[in-house]
Amino acid sequence: MIFLLPAIILVIWAQARVRSSFNEWSQVGTRSGVTAAQVARDILDRHGLTDVPVERVRGYLSDHYDPQKRVVRLSDSTYSSNSIAAIGVAAHEVGHAIQHELSYTPLQVRNLIWPVARIGDSLGPFLVIIGLIFGGYSGQMLMDIGILLFLGAVLFYLITLPVEFNASSRAVEILETGGYMTREEVAGARKVLNAAALTYVAGAATAIMSLVRLLFLRSMASDD
Repeated sequence: MIFLLPAIILVIWAQARVRSSFNEWSQVGTRSGVTAAQVARDILDRHGLTDVPVERVRGYLSDHYDPQKRVVRLSDSTYSSNSIAAIGVAAHEVGHAIQHELSYTPLQVRNLIWPVARIGDSLGPFLVIIGLIFGGYSGQMLMDIGILLFLGAVLFYLITLPVEFNASSRAVEILETGGYMTREEVAGARKVLNAAALTYVAGAATAIMSLVRLLFLRSMASDD
């Protein structure tokens, strides 16, 4: 917990920043008055992605792009809103769809390692703890396997950073050059997306510190 405490504090702070920023700018509508769903649909069409649907999903800030089904999903708090925050979030998710269409390398790598990362994130620490309990050569082998599996999760979190930053930069550029927002409104959308980026930084930091903790446990087992 000593290793993880700074990362946990960063996660809590980042999540608070996202909610605060989104709530602030969700109260400010754009001059155009178009909704986030309409903006998402128009951006997709302009980029030749007419076959990518925009769907509504339940939840608060549950917006995402599904690369397997090739669909942009906007949450209840985003879909029908014409706020600066909602349109910024929608443009960000469309940015992922554009990345997918352009075969953006970091996104391809992230999608490729996702199955391994999902297993490593849950199974890796478990194997390390089991190996620590068993001890001996077999226990150390289990710990090594667990650490290797968890490395896949760490890599996933790290490769997520350029993917998310790139999607946000695409969104900001499209919103400004496409005439969807004024410069002042784009500045607000940028603040929302910058705050959201902190959550990915916090996630990567947590993964790295978790890996340090597992390596520390492995070192303790070797000393014994």
